[in-house]
Amino acid sequence: MIFYGNTIAPGEKRIVQLPVTEGLSLEAICICGAFPGRTLAVTAGVHGCEYVGIQALLELAKELDPGRMCGNAVLLPLVNPEGFYDGVKQVVPEDGINLNRAFPGDPGGSISLQMAYILEQALYPAADLLADLHGGDWNEDLCPLVFFPAGNCGEVYQASLEAAKQLKVSYRVRSHARNGLYSWAVQRGIPALLAERGCGGRWSEKEKEDCMEDVRRLLRHLSILPGENEPAVQTEICRAVYAEAKEDGLWYPCIKAAETVKKGQFLGELRSMSGQTLQEVRAAFAGVVLYYTTALGVRRGGPLAAYGESCAMGENVVQLEII
Repeated sequence: MIFYGNTIAPGEKRIVQLPVTEGLSLEAICICGAFPGRTLAVTAGVHGCEYVGIQALLELAKELDPGRMCGNAVLLPLVNPEGFYDGVKQVVPEDGINLNRAFPGDPGGSISLQMAYILEQALYPAADLLADLHGGDWNEDLCPLVFFPAGNCGEVYQASLEAAKQLKVSYRVRSHARNGLYSWAVQRGIPALLAERGCGGRWSEKEKEDCMEDVRRLLRHLSILPGENEPAVQTEICRAVYAEAKEDGLWYPCIKAAETVKKGQFLGELRSMSGQTLQEVRAAFAGVVLYYTTALGVRRGGPLAAYGESCAMGENVVQLEII
């Protein structure tokens, strides 16, 4: 296995440093199977307070036995270390940029753009499939779901869909995102998905184990690990609304993650400091709450709530997701 100019021998585990700046390197854990096969690349910690995927990959790195693998795994448990250690939600603290909005990167840009560039250069050439693990930040509640690229044809889109179907999550959501780690990979010809587990800036043993099993299922799907996956039961979301704050304000939601809502149902409101209603959010159609913001204070343009409609009921995503 050759990863970012490093040769990893069959049966070997090795940490490869990905230098971003003079003081910052990202660690990739390369696990080269004893037998040839495909390569799964998995990232976590793009947002530093989304902990489930981080802990899951740390434990999987110890668990995976290259002697049983026909192929390879490349694990990056912590893509945004400064955000993680500083407890900063959603952005890289050095430049205030959401790394999941920074692709394609720029080697001459700010640190987020440099990180995006290095990730693209290192991961994309190696991966037959890329999975980016996320979860609810400290100000979010969500139900387990997977985003996959929308597209009715093409091998990359179909491979991404088939991989997304392997995860034991409740909802599979069509995505039109363009400038994230996984969505830019798709545009570069690499099948990819984004999985969400956990919320509120917390992690639990169950959520961590469920996330580990998600990755194991992807490894079995690619025949890197032996065995077959039992079918996962998912609902595909074809139409979704991602409500955003029209101005700074105080957010008062009246919903829970995974709650079913009716058309016209009141989901919450944004108020001024004096209590004036600035914005009401009502469901444009019947569906299910995918995630919502739990924080009281919300900036203009910040996410408030996301809800979606299953493919059996409607079509056409109407707005890009805020992840």
